Amino acid sequence: MKATATILLAAAQILVALPSLAEECIPCHREKTPAAVRQWEQSAHGRKGIGCEKCHGSDHEKMKKGEARVDMKACAPCHHKAYEGHRKSRHGLGLHSGWGCTRNMDGRSARECSFCHDKESAEPLSSVQCARFLKQSSEMGEVGCNYCHSVESSCASCHTNHNTDLKIVRDPAVCAKCHMGPDHPQWEMWQTSQHGTLHATAGATLAPDCQRCHMPGGSHDVSVGITMSSGGVPYPPDKGAPQREEMIKICSQCHAPSFAKRELTRGDAIQKQSLTIVKEAESIILDLADRSLLDPMPENRPPHPLSGKQLVLDSQLLYEDTSHIERLLFKMKKYDYARTVKGAYHQNPAYTHWYGNAELKMDLVDIRAEASRLRKAGRSGGGADKGATGPEERLRLLQRRLERGGIGQAEYEAEKKRLLDEYLGVKK
Repeated sequence: MKATATILLAAAQILVALPSLAEECIPCHREKTPAAVRQWEQSAHGRKGIGCEKCHGSDHEKMKKGEARVDMKACAPCHHKAYEGHRKSRHGLGLHSGWGCTRNMDGRSARECSFCHDKESAEPLSSVQCARFLKQSSEMGEVGCNYCHSVESSCASCHTNHNTDLKIVRDPAVCAKCHMGPDHPQWEMWQTSQHGTLHATAGATLAPDCQRCHMPGGSHDVSVGITMSSGGVPYPPDKGAPQREEMIKICSQCHAPSFAKRELTRGDAIQKQSLTIVKEAESIILDLADRSLLDPMPENRPPHPLSGKQLVLDSQLLYEDTSHIERLLFKMKKYDYARTVKGAYHQNPAYTHWYGNAELKMDLVDIRAEASRLRKAGRSGGGADKGATGPEERLRLLQRRLERGGIGQAEYEAEKKRLLDEYLGVKK
């Protein structure tokens, strides 16, 4: 509380001098950036005399070089509650979850270091990295990745740069910029659900929108009520159960609590069923890797930006420089699994079934067929899979499973003994 009071007092002291400082910027910027000036003049900031320097600072040379971007910390002294809610939410990890360390990349920008390291101490702020970002050009990283992921550090991601009209951020369309597309089409799911249809025809008094469910009461903690990670992995009960209770409270603004609980429980079941399909696909690909049948194998293709010449099937799975069967798994996990599960929780039957579940199951058909083709090619070509049913090969595959963590030491020893006994004809 004392620290908060100090911040607010400092902000109030600065505001006394701001009108005169703003007057130095306005004449030039009314000519150079007239729209920005108009928006500021019509905003709550402009009406209260909160000048340009309050957010942008006073180093004009840095501004011209693009080195004085307005960070959300500039908003924190006056909007402390929103700042703290945002920081602890999933939006507060937006940039880190979409970025990755660029220190080994050609042509990197030095300012990128500040995304993950404290400017004063250089201490890392996060251990999260994104392999997919690291494979992109700097232009694609900026436009295709960070226009959305900069939500972590920029309030303007939702509020825009100089407007303060709350109508902008209360419109669910403001969420669509990022929450759409093949991997997380929440906007399309909501828009074409019963909730979205009623909202479009009768308004927010009859049907909920993104903000009502995910920012209840104006909260900036958009993670309230969410029971799984952004990759669709369920939270453990001690973390998931309290969040589920929060979501039931939100749903109960319109529905009976028993109805809300039943619908959410059905979504949980669909999530578990879908994850079972994904895990089967992963086990197929891991078995192919054990047999050296991926085409190409990790050691024969460009290195993974985080793991080098290793097989990666987790959240850092790539959609480029992989084998065809891994590309099928990427579609299954990143697109179809996500659409199935999020479609169920967003009450959209078409996304749950046809865009999600049906595609998920057809992905598995394709992965099984591709695995069969690779095994046949390995046997007919004299590859590593030739004679895979022999004892030596079975022991080698067992060793590989142990090395990649597919089985524990005790299970390895028991299965190894069973195979040797079988080979030597030992009777039980």
